[in-house]
Amino acid sequence: MRRQDILKEKARGIKQHITLEDLYKKIQEGNIKELNLIIKADVQGSVEAITGTLGQIESSKIKLNVIHGTTGNITETDVMLAAASNAIILGFNSKPESKASELAAREQVEMKFYNIIYEAINDVKAAMEGMLDPVYKEVYSGKAEVREIFNVSKIGKIAGSYVLEGEIPRNAVVKIIKKKKKIFEGKLHSLKRFKDDVKSVQTNFECGIAIENFNDLESGDIVEAYMLERIKQKI
Repeated sequence: MRRQDILKEKARGIKQHITLEDLYKKIQEGNIKELNLIIKADVQGSVEAITGTLGQIESSKIKLNVIHGTTGNITETDVMLAAASNAIILGFNSKPESKASELAAREQVEMKFYNIIYEAINDVKAAMEGMLDPVYKEVYSGKAEVREIFNVSKIGKIAGSYVLEGEIPRNAVVKIIKKKKKIFEGKLHSLKRFKDDVKSVQTNFECGIAIENFNDLESGDIVEAYMLERIKQKI
């Protein structure tokens, strides 16, 4: 098969390739566990310097692969290799040939360009950190006591509650405490002041609370609210 035919066949099977910016989204979807790179530079010394520095980046969770490194402009062959291996092309004082740019656009292969080595290295490290599974910690927000239960059509039970301390945010994770024991953990379905939906309710105010997938609130139950704070991991 001629080179032109190969390119046409690949163009018909366009698929979404990785970018440095969407790594976090893809790791959330479970699609990315390694980062493949192609290095193109103006001189061999730069190729060796970049590849050597990248080789010193250690991570037990993310595999970094420099699958190709050479000098010269970025060619169609480089783009085809990147498309086949789901790689990002890093150009250091190296630019793509016009046909390579066209093919990269069709194949949605990302090319990043640099003239300072440490900027390229920092971008790769940031991309790898974005690939790490997110870790969250609970940050206590406040608690409310259920005072009365109301049955509302199409919603279910609404707990007429009183905020004892802190605040209850609408987007909080909540824990239901009954007789000092946690019996449920989930998300708020609705948070109201009188008939109005609100974003949060402060200490010493009454509110109506409904919990997603939980309909067994009783008078005397405690609703503890937490916000989840993402902890940035290091490679």
